Amino acid sequence: MTESRPLRFVLAGAANTAFGFGVYGALALTGLATWLCLLLGTLAGIAFNFVTWGAYVFRDLTIARLPSFLAAYGFVYAANLGLLHLLLPWTHNRIWTQLFLVPAMAVLSYLLMNGLVFRGNRAGR
Repeated sequence: MTESRPLRFVLAGAANTAFGFGVYGALALTGLATWLCLLLGTLAGIAFNFVTWGAYVFRDLTIARLPSFLAAYGFVYAANLGLLHLLLPWTHNRIWTQLFLVPAMAVLSYLLMNGLVFRGNRAGR
């Protein structure tokens, strides 16, 4: 659709975010612990996001990239969870707090995916 990698990341990220946030939000409404909602939402999105980011954004679906992809996702999860717990005492609403964190997590994800997971892949820059 487009030749700009950052723009493809934003387009794929919108789909990924809608899916992951939808799972997280639905789970948060059930009363599950915040960490579990975030973990399950993250796990639900991993396969979907690997395909959208790997195939569409970076044009590299090499399975050898999966370990570093999972490590990057683990880091984003930990950062996200830490920020959620830091902000929740002030916001008192984990769904709105997560929505507030989405842009920062998107930037962090792009930096990790572009700089670590798919580094060396210059297709579609």
